[in-house]
Amino acid sequence: MAAYNNLFKIKHNNLLPEKGSILISEPFLQDAYFQRSVVLLIEHNKNGSMGFVLNKKTNLVINDFFSDLENLSDIPIYLGGPVSSNRLFFIHTLHELIPDSMEISEGLYFDGDFDILKQYMIEGNSIKGKVKFFLGYSGWIKGQLGFEIKEDSWMVSHSGNASIMLADGESYWKDSLEVLGNQYKAWINFPKDPHLN
Repeated sequence: MAAYNNLFKIKHNNLLPEKGSILISEPFLQDAYFQRSVVLLIEHNKNGSMGFVLNKKTNLVINDFFSDLENLSDIPIYLGGPVSSNRLFFIHTLHELIPDSMEISEGLYFDGDFDILKQYMIEGNSIKGKVKFFLGYSGWIKGQLGFEIKEDSWMVSHSGNASIMLADGESYWKDSLEVLGNQYKAWINFPKDPHLN
């Protein structure tokens, strides 16, 4: 693996992480949660960081957990990260409709009154591209994320709300790298398991 790391290693782009940034994992990261992942930072301060993996859809749907939602079209749940993996979180663009929401960035919000959101869905309103659900979150203690960025495990970038809400699968990881320029083509084309080539 060291040979591959040296061949494809690209230094981080010197963007500092902040609330609302996205983190794009390097292609060599083999962690089950973070391999080819893009993480939205919903909090970043001197005490640590919190975010959600945007592009890892589970086989679970919200409808199976709430009987009053079971007749709606399936609403997917994404794997937010390894911390509190039995807790449901959501991000959304419905700030005016969902009280107690916390702003992540302009037009993008975290959590809020879930009962009001449920009622919004029961009334037949589409949430596609407006709400995204996660089990668990990704967390870093004080100084940890900065160290991982310096070690080039993550590339810091920004993404529009529309793409964040619809992000899914490895294609979103590749698209997020393409935006950063041609120097990341080697990352995009690097095989998941180089030993199988």
